[in-house]
Amino acid sequence: MSGLLAQMTQSSLTRLEAARARESEKALWTRVSDMPPAPALRLSPEGFDIIAECKLHSPSAGDLSANTSDVESRVTEYACGGACAVSVLTEPLRFGGQLEHLTRAARVLTPHNVPVMRKDFLIDPYQVMEGRAAGAGGVLVIVRMLDKSRITALLDCAAMLKMFVLLEAFDAADLEIARDVLAQRRRHDEQILVGLNCRDLDKLTVELSRLSELAESMPAGFTPVAESGVNTVNDVGTIVRLGYRVALIGTTLMNSPQPRELLGRMLSTGRQTAMSMATRKLRIAKGEVREE
Repeated sequence: MSGLLAQMTQSSLTRLEAARARESEKALWTRVSDMPPAPALRLSPEGFDIIAECKLHSPSAGDLSANTSDVESRVTEYACGGACAVSVLTEPLRFGGQLEHLTRAARVLTPHNVPVMRKDFLIDPYQVMEGRAAGAGGVLVIVRMLDKSRITALLDCAAMLKMFVLLEAFDAADLEIARDVLAQRRRHDEQILVGLNCRDLDKLTVELSRLSELAESMPAGFTPVAESGVNTVNDVGTIVRLGYRVALIGTTLMNSPQPRELLGRMLSTGRQTAMSMATRKLRIAKGEVREE
């Protein structure tokens, strides 16, 4: 495990222990079980979507709040720009996040019918419930941080709460673990997306080539998500041609003074590319054109 993930694991454990001291797991489960459902994650039939991210700080990019007057206005811009979901960082040590940001985002996004995803370094089902209590409709689960039994426990908790999961991998070994875990869940009623994060966790640099190198290794039957490194409209076209169905975009949108417009351009390019690819596949199947 990289230095960053080791630090985040310890920070997550400390926060978990403090939260349990304030509210028992039984009391938290009772509270979230009585909540109305969060907005569902709905993906466009046009073949491409964006999960837009709200984070005030990044270990690699530093302060990201210059173009953000408040969480509510930023996530509202994302929803109006067409984001299928909004990822909200709740990790305080390196990302400037807090659970209150999640609550505030969910409050303004619910009328737009857009779900919020808790993005954090989760290690225990309690934190999935904690996210749901704050209004989240989905959670991030990082394969590299957890053994298979712990991944399964987090997925089970999310499924019981009708929350979607973004299961995040960083390399081929992570994807192999993800495939093993998911192979045991074919009969489960749940919504799981599988993300490939192309950030090097030691150098904190982006290796965009990882998205192409491992595109064929993404688990079949699960929506593939490209994470990190999607910075331009051209990047969107590239990842869609590689087969990715969703992009999680954070720093680029946070740095934009007009995120709604940027989202619109990216979605338009991604969907046009996806529809063009689908049309070509249909023509190949009909024998109208030859496969290259």
